[in-house]
Amino acid sequence: MVDLVAAAGGARPYVFRVVAQGGEGVTASAGVALAAGPLTKLDEALDTLLVAGGEGAEAAAENPVLVDWARERATQTRRVASVCTGAFLLAAAWVLDGRRAATHWMACAKLAQRFPAVHVEPDPIFVCDGPVWTSAGVTAGIDLALALVEEDLGRSVALAVARFLVVFLKRPGGQTQFSAALALQAADDKFGALRDWINGHLASDLSLSVLADQARSFSRRYAEATGHTPARAIERLRVGAARGLLSESRLPVKGIAQRCGFGSEETMRRSFLRLLAATPQDYRARFST
Repeated sequence: MVDLVAAAGGARPYVFRVVAQGGEGVTASAGVALAAGPLTKLDEALDTLLVAGGEGAEAAAENPVLVDWARERATQTRRVASVCTGAFLLAAAWVLDGRRAATHWMACAKLAQRFPAVHVEPDPIFVCDGPVWTSAGVTAGIDLALALVEEDLGRSVALAVARFLVVFLKRPGGQTQFSAALALQAADDKFGALRDWINGHLASDLSLSVLADQARSFSRRYAEATGHTPARAIERLRVGAARGLLSESRLPVKGIAQRCGFGSEETMRRSFLRLLAATPQDYRARFST
């Protein structure tokens, strides 16, 4: 088990408190009941304010008691964060005005329309803009929490917590809400067999003529269904595979480029810069476990 007390130099690093208006228990949409205390008083010490999202988040953003409380408390904390649609309450409290923010991909357009002063970013799994942190959907809240632990206690502790929680990888905030493979899976399923074949032959010749042998006359329809040309889709899949190897293995960059079908280290470097704005070496240095 991760000993956060030892990691924090003998002091308990976090004391959690769940609060709700009226101090009544909260029942989640899945039926889980949570014990909650009343909203903290404005003169009580508070280090981090974390606002949860869910089905009642938009209604909370219209509740003057909650909005005023969140606005006051946000000015008294070291940092403020939200998970999923919890961003609506922070936006209503003016906490996100002029800042970059993330929320669940299904709510991005609504958040941007309702609060035009907020710079909504639909792609990242979480965003840190100064002392304000916001995340995408529920599981992205795990990534945000690990980032907060890393900021407070260091990278090694955050990685140890991730391993203890059996989280596959501590993802960076700039990672997209959809992996390349998931984005393609969400497309018209008529390309499902071709997609599976591509994933099994990433190191092979995947030129258009070869792909055409697998699915005739698909190029135009594929772009319409996925939003990417076949070449760009393959590039994204290769970058995704290379990211995993860079962060989880000690293979040399040149070997990873060959294994993932880039042909050369320079080709992989250009793809990383185009899609991630980072070189493979920089990505490994930042995210290797």
